[in-house]
Amino acid sequence: MEKVTRPVSGYLAFVLAIVSLLAAIYFMVLFAQTTNQGYVWAAIAIFIFFIFMSKGIMIINPNHSRVLTFFGKYVGSVKENGLLWVNPLFKTYNLSLRAQNLNGQMLKVNDKLGNPIEIAAVIVWKVQDTYKAAFEVADFQQYVGVQSEAAVRHLATSYAYDMMEDEKAEITLRDGGEKVNEMLELELNARLAPAGINVLEARISHLAYASEIAGAMLQRQQATAIVAARSKIVEGAVGMVEMALSKLSEKGIVALDEERKAAMVSNLLVVLCGESKVSPVVNTGTLHN
Repeated sequence: MEKVTRPVSGYLAFVLAIVSLLAAIYFMVLFAQTTNQGYVWAAIAIFIFFIFMSKGIMIINPNHSRVLTFFGKYVGSVKENGLLWVNPLFKTYNLSLRAQNLNGQMLKVNDKLGNPIEIAAVIVWKVQDTYKAAFEVADFQQYVGVQSEAAVRHLATSYAYDMMEDEKAEITLRDGGEKVNEMLELELNARLAPAGINVLEARISHLAYASEIAGAMLQRQQATAIVAARSKIVEGAVGMVEMALSKLSEKGIVALDEERKAAMVSNLLVVLCGESKVSPVVNTGTLHN
């Protein structure tokens, strides 16, 4: 478990180190003038003190931390910024607490229904627990990459690509939007928690059918769109024909028997549903002549 420690200010240690260095030089000068052995030992002792003080001085930049160990035992983590001083016998590990981007590579996987698709994700993450990041996994950055790829693969195989493939699906990869991103973020946080990593945001950055079936799926989508458009056109045309017959009958403009109604309905449907421009034909005789 992470334990945050508060080291002493490094400014005092810096001043003491400078003073001790000057004192060691002063005693060496006295020794050169008097050849008194006591000055030599004093200079050596003060110089050792200088090394002890200067070695414990460290500078921690904003959004960085240091993990401290003492002969293999975890002592704590320093998250303060500035000039600080710790026991020189501590071994330190520098960890960045800044948010980092992982632009995942494009993966080719099968969706829930077995269709090959291409998918990739962009993930924003940061170190939250320095103890877990330093000691629970061998390399936390490599761990983030591997587990992120596994989470994206699992997401892709859990849902269909779109509603065309699974009409009963409540969520699909293409139409899920924020819900799909939210589920990916939750799974990533669960997978990366053992390494002390917090996922700030996860989004699908690329989603498409694999190249070997992309052409066929595009034709299918186009055919579905055409059928849907035709259905709307026919529905509207039937409504317009019904309204026309109703208005003609209501205002008594012309009396139509069943045969003439059928002919009129046929002509109106051809005009309203046809793609090409219709050329009018004037009939000066009866319906059959």
